[in-house]
Amino acid sequence: MTLTPSAFAVIIGFAAFSECGIAQDKIRLVDIKSADPTIVVDLRYAGTNNVAGRRLYPKDMPAFIRPEIVPRLRAAQKFLRSFDYRLKIWDAYRPEAAQKSLWRAIHNSDYVADPEVGPGSMHTWGIAVDCTLVDTFNRPVAMPTDFDNFTPAAMSRYSGTDRAVRNHLRLLQVAMAASGFYGFRSEWWHFTVKDWPKFLPPEEAKRVAQLFGSPTKGVP
Repeated sequence: MTLTPSAFAVIIGFAAFSECGIAQDKIRLVDIKSADPTIVVDLRYAGTNNVAGRRLYPKDMPAFIRPEIVPRLRAAQKFLRSFDYRLKIWDAYRPEAAQKSLWRAIHNSDYVADPEVGPGSMHTWGIAVDCTLVDTFNRPVAMPTDFDNFTPAAMSRYSGTDRAVRNHLRLLQVAMAASGFYGFRSEWWHFTVKDWPKFLPPEEAKRVAQLFGSPTKGVP
């Protein structure tokens, strides 16, 4: 994989992120949109249309991810485009301060990782994305719920009767699974890389395994 210098942002406490804070200060991150312009980005926490009801990220913050994850997103996008759909990213890398703000707003470990317990969210390590589908005209398609819907309707196993919703969700899940991600049972939109332990310090990976048991259960 070849990435231009403009696609990289090495997060070492850049002033632009001072209002959010930095979770892990030596993680290399890539701007998803620069790495693959065909992926749609709508960072919900950079605006007010989210469960917190306020902006948790700088207004113009890009969607960042670790550079090793870019080929997986590209693979998912290529698969989806063959069916005339595209990925839309709702969240990717999440600064630690934003995770703390989100925890204060939700305070429910079924949906948001407690930043004081274990390694925090997989988002703060740059190895998880929240995503949905759009059509070739960037229009949203029918999915089980909107983003940040913390109800049983948002479970990854859709139990409704709408065939279009079922097909769209299944397509997203197949695309992400085939590209090296697994889903999170309580949030159909959340996907973490399957080999997440290699991206965490060994002691942190061990703590995740102890806290959450089987990694297929996912970490918010």
